[in-house]
Amino acid sequence: MFIDEAKIHVKAGDGGNGCMAFRREKFVPRGGPSGGDGGRGGDVFMESSERHNTLIHFRYNPEHKAQRGEHGMGSNCTGQDGRSITLQVPVGTALYDLESGELVHDFQQPDERIIVAKGGRGGRGNQHFATSTHQAPREHELGRPGEERSYRLELKLLADVGLVGFPNAGKSTLISRISAARPKIADYPFTTLEPNLGVVTVGDEPDTESYVVADVPGLIEGAHLGHGLGTQFLRHIERTRLLVHLVDVSDASGRPDPVADFKVINNELASFGNGLDEKPMIVAATKVDAANPEKLKKLSAHAKRRKLEFYAISAVTGDGIDELKWALARRLRPAIVR
Repeated sequence: MFIDEAKIHVKAGDGGNGCMAFRREKFVPRGGPSGGDGGRGGDVFMESSERHNTLIHFRYNPEHKAQRGEHGMGSNCTGQDGRSITLQVPVGTALYDLESGELVHDFQQPDERIIVAKGGRGGRGNQHFATSTHQAPREHELGRPGEERSYRLELKLLADVGLVGFPNAGKSTLISRISAARPKIADYPFTTLEPNLGVVTVGDEPDTESYVVADVPGLIEGAHLGHGLGTQFLRHIERTRLLVHLVDVSDASGRPDPVADFKVINNELASFGNGLDEKPMIVAATKVDAANPEKLKKLSAHAKRRKLEFYAISAVTGDGIDELKWALARRLRPAIVR
């Protein structure tokens, strides 16, 4: 199950209380105060990890608490510090404060580590309150409470290229053709219910180059209003550097105008915001093995007017696939030449 959003509550450990005690030993007639300090409460850390790819482990376990510090003891013994805990999140997770909505941290690299709740300080024992005029102090401090915070976690996949288009435009078939990803493929709308990632390799050893492609569930008109699967998965292509807009030019789609389809998807990207409509784009006409020539011609002319790179491909026959792979590589790594 792919879970890309979760809410959690974290509580750092409270500090242990300081101790009030007095030294009582044989042959020590004037034993002074000997209350030890309380231990410090454990912290709550958050760390990015490549071992996780969803937030499902937070969906069913939203409460996380570190251990409190032990209380101080006599003979000036300090209480043991509480154990800290570390919460691991996938790379690409954005951490937001639940109350203010402020971005706390964006985990974009593996092994990034931050404190999300600090443990409380231990209280001082009465040994610290002795003075020349107050030699038997009974004052001692209570431990400070640990921080308590609520957060919202939002996972945004890290990919170089994002595939967008109507349902059944051929996005899943394309990613299965150019990478080792094996998403579900079927002849009905909304086959893809969660994002898929695939690593594409171009070139021959030892001069190979690779990049990551993300396939997100298809969009329909009104997706920003919640129609279809909505735009909830578009966050996963916010970090991409390049978009590939796939448009079905066969008659099997039941949509007569590929240019209108192209405009609908672009409007949905603009409605979502976050700069998706401003990203560089390549247009790919799909299913050219069964293409309507008029549709193909019309879409090609529109891409030319928009000064967008255009490729006609068929994931079934393989036509145009290599050209598209190399075009993506060149746009992502300008130094790559074939």
